[in-house]
Amino acid sequence: MKRSALTLSALLMLSASANAADLGWNNAPATSPMYSSTSVTDWNGFYAGVNGGYTWGNTSTAPAIANTNNNSSGWTGGIQAGVNADMGGFVLGGEADFQLANLGYNEPANPGPGTFEAKLDSFGTIRGRAGATFGQVMPYVTLGAAFGRGTAQVVNGGVTTSQSATHFGWTAGLGIEAKATDNISVKAEYMYVDLGSQAYGGLPGGARDIGQKFSVIRAGVNYSF
Repeated sequence: MKRSALTLSALLMLSASANAADLGWNNAPATSPMYSSTSVTDWNGFYAGVNGGYTWGNTSTAPAIANTNNNSSGWTGGIQAGVNADMGGFVLGGEADFQLANLGYNEPANPGPGTFEAKLDSFGTIRGRAGATFGQVMPYVTLGAAFGRGTAQVVNGGVTTSQSATHFGWTAGLGIEAKATDNISVKAEYMYVDLGSQAYGGLPGGARDIGQKFSVIRAGVNYSF
């Protein structure tokens, strides 16, 4: 009787041990389906994509007679490319983009007849990004350098006199990106861009210093390689 009890106890212990192993209790953090030591979504690697959006801001002019600040707005669209390093819940990376734009304004030429127009034809940024991952979603902040190409012109009848200049400045913003598949993600982003001012010479009425400061709100799609 005593031998049978000992045998039964041993069998029960072996059965309990086997069941625990099957359930993953012996190594719960490593094998439990409720926990993983790595991120569910992999954000590592290079990516590229397209975007489109809207810009609004302030175009300043400093002619010989008076300084003016003018509201300006327009569309923007372009491409971006970057790289991410996933550190497990935290992502660091860098991104560069190039945009076509039609941000600008116009007013009667002063001095002289005709119409004066100042606009931003294109701009781009080179930025760092830092974000926190929540599964397939990553909110992030971004900061970096910006550049742009502008045009100033005076139209008088059928005669147009124009000059172009390159601007340099800075940008900062925030956004959110979400994985739609392993390789495709969508994003929404806001950025503030300050391109400073540049001199545009050779215009009727004299040179003008033109500055561009504006906000950008845009949506985009990225493909990860």
